[in-house]
Amino acid sequence: MRRMFVAGNWKMNTDRAGGTELARAIAKAVPADAAVDVLVAPPLPYLLPIGEAIAGSGVALGAQNAYFEPPGAFTGETSIGMLKDVGCRYVILGHSERRQVLRETDETINKKVAAAVAAGLGVILCVGETLDERDGGTTEKVLETQLSAGLKSLAADAVSDLVIAYEPVWAIGTGRNATPEQAQAAHAFIRSWLSNRFGPTVGAATRIQYGGSVKPDNAAQLLGQPDVDGALVGGASLKADSFLAIVQAAQQVGAARR
Repeated sequence: MRRMFVAGNWKMNTDRAGGTELARAIAKAVPADAAVDVLVAPPLPYLLPIGEAIAGSGVALGAQNAYFEPPGAFTGETSIGMLKDVGCRYVILGHSERRQVLRETDETINKKVAAAVAAGLGVILCVGETLDERDGGTTEKVLETQLSAGLKSLAADAVSDLVIAYEPVWAIGTGRNATPEQAQAAHAFIRSWLSNRFGPTVGAATRIQYGGSVKPDNAAQLLGQPDVDGALVGGASLKADSFLAIVQAAQQVGAARR
């Protein structure tokens, strides 16, 4: 049975005081034996204080990006080893904002994924289509391309430990979101692709999050789809009440599946 996983991507938001307060409020409500996995990914400068704020709780620490090279002359970058050193358990890679705004290529994303896997750092790999691609009927082609390139050269046992986040680009920060049926269709395609590429055991075991304007009022419907195993939450993760409501929805769905 796949365990539900709710991750909060704070993006380039919060300051040290506000982020610490937010993290403490979330950690207070998520005990170490929580029935779902919960993660927060604050901006890089606040990883240490946020890590301290969630220590001993059921909330894990994640990073929003990493570089694939070992420490060296790469000004402005952060190595995977550095992230592990400050307590990160996961790193988000391939987010649509990295692809669309910062022009990261599939090749670069694959290098980051491979480096993180080799170092034992968990990966949330984001994939998803733009509005033009969806309207053009190429959603599955885009997902297949991003998955094939992002997971290139990885062994099946490594892939089963990854988390895939399906994030339709047209539903991120727009107030729009995929319908539960649209989300399920994309997740089912991803799971089928994983099964065909890496075997049915990997396909069945890999957790696939939905990310795209997830809010308390739509979380239960989205998370209730059979191939949706959690959420990658943006704006709603910046307020403890809204984020915890999504966590609660995930707990209820997870309990119903058991």
